Amino acid sequence: MIDLSPLKAQFETDATAIADASGVETLKIAWLGRKGLISTQFDRMNEIPPEDRKAFGAALNELKQEVAARIKDLTTRFAQPVEEARVDLTLPGLSDYRGGLHPLTLVMEEVIDIFHGLGFAVEDGPDVETEYYNFDALNSPPDHPSRGLTDTFYLDLPPHPTEGRYLLRTHTSPVQIRVMKRQKPPIRIIAPGRTYRNDKPDATHSPVFMQVEGLYVDEGVDFADLKGTVLAFYRALFGANVNIRLRPSFFPFVEPGAEVDVSCFFCSGRGCRICKQSGWIEMAGAGMVHPKVLAECGIDPEVYTGWAFGMGLERIAIFRYGVDDIRLFYESDLRFLEQF
Repeated sequence: MIDLSPLKAQFETDATAIADASGVETLKIAWLGRKGLISTQFDRMNEIPPEDRKAFGAALNELKQEVAARIKDLTTRFAQPVEEARVDLTLPGLSDYRGGLHPLTLVMEEVIDIFHGLGFAVEDGPDVETEYYNFDALNSPPDHPSRGLTDTFYLDLPPHPTEGRYLLRTHTSPVQIRVMKRQKPPIRIIAPGRTYRNDKPDATHSPVFMQVEGLYVDEGVDFADLKGTVLAFYRALFGANVNIRLRPSFFPFVEPGAEVDVSCFFCSGRGCRICKQSGWIEMAGAGMVHPKVLAECGIDPEVYTGWAFGMGLERIAIFRYGVDDIRLFYESDLRFLEQF
């Protein structure tokens, strides 16, 4: 029988010389690896007389267990200590990131809240419209410039059998048509939502922008009521000292039509850089609903009258928050959005 005591003595010498964790790993490979000293001893089993093989195998397994136990102890002894985290009590505490509403959402909620107080309901409609709802029903003639490819995004879809081509709505006025077709007066609604026009992006233009339109149809509705409602809205939004003026303008779906200017809320109408020294800021378009539009929706223009307005939410947000580039609202820059 082979004497294993020299092998035990050699291991003891090797183990005693270990001084660090890397040495333990080297010792483990040298003794317990696939080509280590213990494995090579098992390979010599055929050299052992058959009557001694059982005793040799038992002794070799016992040695292997002793080596493994000693290496385990050495591994624990030379393990790298885990450095306890140092807490600097003078550092400010960490807080979780808190999200917030987009500035356009904040403005939209404020606008909706004001018009709710004035008795208006909120209506919505599809972003993908047909030529009928976006143009025809709104008294826009076939040759109107807004119907051209330079202004409108038409979709590459088969046209509707009776309503013409599909497109991305250029305003939320189609919502007014849908409401007037399904509901009899009195009608008092606003229609906020996203709209699309083929504009090249710059500091004041975007191919996607938010708009809110209002509509009031009933017996005896007149232009004075339009002016009073719009004035009440802008005073609720920008302050009680704000005034408005209406300048004649043309829109196919209203007659008469007007541009709505608001007295500059930065200089109180005295003239400044923001209002280009005019004292006024253009904010919306408005007018009395054209009789042809009412008739197209099945509302008798001899009995009912109405008015409508439309305004851009980005324009309100620009003045409310002092933003100088409309593109900031759509670039998802957290450095900008975190300010709100």
